[in-house]
Formats: sequence, C-alpha cells, structure tokens
Amino acid sequence: MSSTPSPVFHRAGLAWLVLVSAALAGAYWWWAIGRPVALPDAPSARIACVSYAPFRNAGETPLDAAAFISPQRIDEDLRALSQRFDCVRTYSQGQGLSAVPQIAQRYGMKVLMGIWLGSDKKANARQIELGITTARKYPQVLRGVIVGNEVLLRGDLSVRQLEGYLHEVRAAVSVPVTYADVWEYWMRHPELAGSVDYLTIHILPYWEDQPVSPERAVQHVASVYAKVQQAFPGRRVMIGETGWPSAGRERQAASASLVNEARYLREFLIYAATVHMPYNVIEAFDQPWKRVQEGAAGGYWGIFDAQARPKFAMQGPVTEEPHWWAGWLAGVAGAGLFALAGAWRRRWRGWRGWAALVLSGVASGCALAWQFRQMWFACGDLWEWTESFVACGLALLTAMLLARRIAARLAGARPASMPGWLRLGWLFVLAFYGLLLVFNGRYRDFPLGLFMLPCVGYALATWLSDRRDVAMPLLEERFLAAWLPLLAAAVLVQENGLTPVAWWWLGLNLLLALSVWFDWRRARLQSQQA
Repeated sequence: MSSTPSPVFHRAGLAWLVLVSAALAGAYWWWAIGRPVALPDAPSARIACVSYAPFRNAGETPLDAAAFISPQRIDEDLRALSQRFDCVRTYSQGQGLSAVPQIAQRYGMKVLMGIWLGSDKKANARQIELGITTARKYPQVLRGVIVGNEVLLRGDLSVRQLEGYLHEVRAAVSVPVTYADVWEYWMRHPELAGSVDYLTIHILPYWEDQPVSPERAVQHVASVYAKVQQAFPGRRVMIGETGWPSAGRERQAASASLVNEARYLREFLIYAATVHMPYNVIEAFDQPWKRVQEGAAGGYWGIFDAQARPKFAMQGPVTEEPHWWAGWLAGVAGAGLFALAGAWRRRWRGWRGWAALVLSGVASGCALAWQFRQMWFACGDLWEWTESFVACGLALLTAMLLARRIAARLAGARPASMPGWLRLGWLFVLAFYGLLLVFNGRYRDFPLGLFMLPCVGYALATWLSDRRDVAMPLLEERFLAAWLPLLAAAVLVQENGLTPVAWWWLGLNLLLALSVWFDWRRARLQSQQA
C-alpha cells in the first residue's frame, strides 16, 4: 500500500498553517506596537519656533471665512506654548489671528507673522492692509513677516504678482520680510531672492516627491539646506517648516507613526543645535481639518494632539500604542463570536471545527481592531464613520460565513453553500478601491484590516473545496479577478516597491483573484471530463 498523503491532507495541512499563522501574526503585531522604542534624547524640551494654528476643535477650519478664534482662546494657547517655545509662526491675519503678536508679547514670545495670499485680489488686499497695520504696531515682537505661504506651489499667483506684494510690504514695515515655499520652488525661481530680506524654505521629508525614510530624514534636511545655501551665497536661509506626521499613509519608505515623529523631531533638534540655523517646526497642535485636503497624515503633524496634550516626551523611550492590549481583547472577542456563529446549525463534530473557528476569530478580531485604529485617525465626520462601520460589518459577516465553511471542511463535513453575489461584491469593492489608489492614491490609506477578512477567507475556502462545491464563476467575477492583480501591481510600481503595505495589498488582491481562478479552472476541468 502507498503511504503517500492524499491531496486533501495536503490542503488541510496548509489551511491549518495559514489559520495559526494569521492568528499569531495578529497577536504579535499588537504586542509589537506596544513595546517602548529607544530613541536619542533631544538636547532640550524647548524648541525655537513652532507653527501655530488654533483650528483644532471639531468643525473648525481656516477655510471657513466666517470662522473666528477669540482672543481668550489664543491667550490660553500661547500661555501654554510659551512653556516650550520661544516663538510662534502664524499664516494669516484673518479670523482673529491678527491678535497673536499682542498676546505673544505678554508671554515674552516672538512671532513670525504670516500674511495669507491666494488668487482673490480683494482678500489679498485686506490681508496686506491688516499685516502692515499689525507690523507697524508691534515691530518689537516680530522676527519677520512672511508674505505668502506656498503660493507658487499651489499656483495661486505668478512670480511677478508675488514680487509686487513683497515689495509693497517691505516698503511699509520696518521688520524683515520673507516668502515661504517648498525648497524646490526657491531653486526654480531664484529671482525671488531679490524681493526678500531672507529666504524661508520648507523641507518635509515625508512629503517629498521621492519620500525619505525617517532614518535618513535629517541627513536629507542637511543636504537640502546646504544645497540652498550654495545656490544663494551670502543670503540667510531659514527652515520655515519641517516635521513628521504621527499617523497616516505610508509613502514609499516614509512611514507615518508616533515613534517616527518623535525620532525625526529629536534628531532634527540635535542637528539644528550643531549648525545654529533658524528654524520653525510644523506644528503646535494636530489639525483635524487638514485630513480633508491631505488625507489622514495631514491632521497629525502636531507636537500636541487636538486636545493640547503632548504626544511624546523629548527624552526616553516612546511607545507607538500604549493601549496595544485592546487588539488582544478584540482577538478574544472575535474567537467567542466566531464560535457562537459556528455553533448555529453546525454540520460537523469534533475539535477541528472549533479550533478552526477560534483561530479564524482571533485573526479576524485582531485585523478589525487594526482597521478600527486606522479609522480612528482617518475618519473625520459622521458619513465617514458610518461608511467605515458598514464596511467592517459586512467584512465581519463574510468572515463568519467563510469560517463556518472552513471549519466544516477541516472537520470532515460538507459545508453549507455561500451566496454567490457576496464574492462578486467584494471583487467589485476591491477593484474600485484599487482604481482610486492608482489614479488618486496620494492621500488614501491601505485598508488592509478590512479586506484581509474576505480575501484570506475566500482563498482558504476555495482551497479546501472539492468537486461537489465547484460552480463556474460569473463572467463579471472573472473580469474583475483579472484586473485586481494589475491594479495592485500598478500601486506597487508607484511606490517603487518600497512600501511594505503595498506588497500586502498586492497579496490580498492575488488571494481574492486566485479564489476565482481556481474555481474557474476546476469548473472547466469538470466540464471537460463530463
């Protein structure tokens, strides 16, 4: 007699390996982000200058022309910031911010006062008038006046128009005048240097066209700063914005995380202390309104969160997720929920089915907790929360149905049939999101925790199925399954293959596509044999 294991035994062995690995990986990921990470200490907890925007409460945005921040709010903020910062940078004169120099003077702080410029000439004129008035009234408080912020980057004004505004302000005030923009735009328009008293450049390694990893970020800043100094010999150059987001989408080798924000800021302060250059860090408080424009990362550049609490210390280890144990609780809850779902009208006996349900539940609970953590940072309004919760609910339902099917197979019983439209729905949603990532993905997150449930579940269920379960996939399913890997591969190419989550995204797309291809192949073979 032959002792060669049957194909069914091989399939079951691989399925058990996947279930155990998925459960352990989920538990390990949550444990790992809860470990303290040793980082270099900053020279001091005090920082030279920080960008200040008070729009951190729910619904507040500087894009609302009617928004107004009271002097009392500004006073509370600057009183607290004066304990850590010598200076604040503002961006506009409207919405109550023209009161900042007067209030900063009470607490011995200096101000880099911003005048906001855009494409609206009337609004620009009002900003210029307010800025000149304030600069003449509080010249002793101002380190400089910044006329326009990234105007050329946005394309709101031409170089000639910007130069006109700069000359107007310089002729009217007694303090230094500058313009702030991403460093590349100063290199493209060197003629602007003749219109300012000093150059203000932005160096944001995370947002570079070729993003820089946190390990190389400060080296990149030093290189760029030296390049600009070389291009403008004899001119004073200030870094007007630099920083790192604590949450958001990975961009190639640049990962947004609390640990990486703390690492970058501490290492930058060490570097800045050695070269004695003027700098300003972005920013004081997290700004939730920025998530609309820049994705999740836009809302998390603050040294303090939106509730004005410090996000990390400047000395000692930093922990990415202090509440990491919540992921383990989600895994335990998932195990219990899947066991209850599997017990209803079950068609199998023995420990194998229960073990499969528990492992599936642990993996699914940890994955959905991961997704919820991403939602916590990304969702900004009721619609986004509702949309996300509905998607997670459908993913959980799909995972429970697939877990029942997998448990029955591993217990040696024939499972109940699955609704055919369900897989088609997930194929469509995954392909649609893939298109968004390809054509408008700069600010979109990778919802791995959400799609992990149906993608892994369908792949395992298909792997364990036999001839009695085989049905020819719909034409729509085959069409979408052909496109999924192509779209995911395009995202990976855009990320230059450097983003780990883009590889995971490709893997999930392949798993769901393979479930269709395997069914298609088996159905064709069965048809040919018949």
